[in-house]
Amino acid sequence: MKIILSPAKKMREHTDDLAPLGLPVFLEDTKQILAWLRGLSYAEMKKLLACNDQIAGQNFARFQDMEPARALTPALLSYDGIAYQYMAPSVFEEKQFAYVQDHLRILSGFYGVLRPMDGVVPYRLEMQAKAKTGGSKDLYEYWGDKLYREVVDDSHVIVNLASKEYSRCIEKYLTKTDTYITCVFGELEGEKIVQKGVYAKMARGEMVRFMAEYEIKNPEEMKQFDRLGYQFCAKRSSDREYCFLK
Repeated sequence: MKIILSPAKKMREHTDDLAPLGLPVFLEDTKQILAWLRGLSYAEMKKLLACNDQIAGQNFARFQDMEPARALTPALLSYDGIAYQYMAPSVFEEKQFAYVQDHLRILSGFYGVLRPMDGVVPYRLEMQAKAKTGGSKDLYEYWGDKLYREVVDDSHVIVNLASKEYSRCIEKYLTKTDTYITCVFGELEGEKIVQKGVYAKMARGEMVRFMAEYEIKNPEEMKQFDRLGYQFCAKRSSDREYCFLK
């Protein structure tokens, strides 16, 4: 079983803490993206990232000076968004790190697929960015089915905790032999289930932590998740969508 999760825009460096256990599997592809990014002007970089001057300037400088295989932080500790804050990997015990290293995969526009302890450097590049690297029209085309093939294992079970921007990289290539389960964290408004972005991100991080703490290997066990006020709703769930409601 594999769990997929989105990266976070906010990143940090912790080179004095846990050392990474390896390098990203698609590092050579990342270097090709980096070479393309270095060819952009500041104005082109700002347009690509769709961000303000401060972020554009920071990342323009990052890409110019970046050495992807040096001064690395494990991906799980580098990303600092809401999901990762609620996952709280900085206080994981050894068995929890072992669990996520085996089961969790972080999808990335820049790195493709990351294992939690793969070494990364701070960057900003969303999957939906129109990066025309390698002759492709965007990053979805650039990565193609590589991410799916890297994520799927012999069980053919994939638990989706990623946003739509990232999960579409996997969903496009699913086969009939795959069991693909998307977790929905929402609230009922009338008869409609509404997912609120911040709360959903919080719950995704908590779900990873829950699965790591209990070393869950069967999706059925996920239905016991009861954190942040969520409970599994069998009535509104299916084999392919697990619905947790507040």
